[in-house]
Amino acid sequence: MNFGFWFSDFGFRIAETLMKSDVFKKRSKGFALRVIALVDALPQTRSADVLGKQLLRSATSVAANYRAACRARRTAEFIAKLGIVEEEADESHFWIEMIADVGLLKREGLEPLAQEANELTAMTVASIKTARRNKNTK
Repeated sequence: MNFGFWFSDFGFRIAETLMKSDVFKKRSKGFALRVIALVDALPQTRSADVLGKQLLRSATSVAANYRAACRARRTAEFIAKLGIVEEEADESHFWIEMIADVGLLKREGLEPLAQEANELTAMTVASIKTARRNKNTK
């Protein structure tokens, strides 16, 4: 999907991205909310508690750090925050895989969430590349 948009929070175009800021905000927040529901559905075991806390932390960080990126004062700060978003989205995918691998929940039920984590990661990587390219052309 290409929603073709420019970040313009700073009064000048910072980066063309694959989607609008508000759409990414909604998707990343929705991802975090779905993860919260998933973590609440995990069995009451020590491993589920540890894996669930890790997933909860990384998934909610995706949304929070994206919001922070949108409020960045400089392009370098924007790129740095998006780097955190990329890391946390990828880490979320890892924890979802771990939950499936140890059999806490069925893989089929986790697949849509894993796909969303991958898509958020890919969109963030594309945004970082565009922001770097635009920064270097100034």
